[in-house]
Amino acid sequence: MPRAGTVPSAEAAPAAHSVLTPPAFTPDTVASARRPWARLRGATKRGATIETYEVFAIKYASLANRKASENFIGGDPHESASDLDYFVWLARSKSRTFVIDTGFDAKVGARRGRRMLHPPERGLELLGIDARKVMDVIITHLHYDHVGNFGLFPSASFHLQDEEMAYATGRHMAQGFFNYAYEAGEVAAMVREVYKGRVRFHDGDAELAPGLSLHRIGGHTKGLQAVRVHTRVGWIVLASDAAHLYANMNETRPFPIVFDAGAMVEGYRRLRELADAPELIVPGHDPLVMRRYAPPRAGLRGIAVRLDRRPKP
Repeated sequence: MPRAGTVPSAEAAPAAHSVLTPPAFTPDTVASARRPWARLRGATKRGATIETYEVFAIKYASLANRKASENFIGGDPHESASDLDYFVWLARSKSRTFVIDTGFDAKVGARRGRRMLHPPERGLELLGIDARKVMDVIITHLHYDHVGNFGLFPSASFHLQDEEMAYATGRHMAQGFFNYAYEAGEVAAMVREVYKGRVRFHDGDAELAPGLSLHRIGGHTKGLQAVRVHTRVGWIVLASDAAHLYANMNETRPFPIVFDAGAMVEGYRRLRELADAPELIVPGHDPLVMRRYAPPRAGLRGIAVRLDRRPKP
């Protein structure tokens, strides 16, 4: 289970080449930074038309019987607190499909005391998405419950922040406090995908398509990124673990698995800045998401909800 603690202050493999004839530089594997984010209210690249996306949260697991100290820094260890739900997300327009995060591997989840309810790929399938054909997967960060099944997406490019890969392979991983939510084998496997040319790195804010952009929001990890999406109800933000629960953000009570608590709190302000309204920020693990949003159809109740609709209060 997560632990509370003292908070420290290309879609295809590249062509073969010899050692003496390295491959040509391919700029599509490194996305340039876009700072500051200057198009907050709808503008995009000159001449491009902003697309409107359908957005879904797909619940694949849950964790019950948590204490307040496991959800909030300074929480009472004797006080009960919200359960956690585990999600992957889907954003699709008429021309593009993005899967956001891939969930935890069932064996890893079982070892960590998590029970998978519905495999993420099955949830995607119920929404008409074949994981094997998805071309773009956004990895918000490399924790086990967000990257564990990336092998189910053999055709995809993986979008990841430079800072996240550096953090997950750097000096802080020698400390259990910081490496607890990473799986070394999964991080190493993603490094191998870098060498295959399948990881698209981003340095800060980046527009992946008209109507969908990435925004690095530190705190939980050093390189976590949130996803901003244009929908029929306006710009929504998939916070991922920049805000695990509504209460973390709304009450300014940070989650205890954290790299930089100050950056996490600043991230709450950034999330509000990116969304058209505070209620359009979707936290990464809150069971209230499944109650505030409606399922796409009756048969998906308890499995998926539509996020491109106004949530219930």
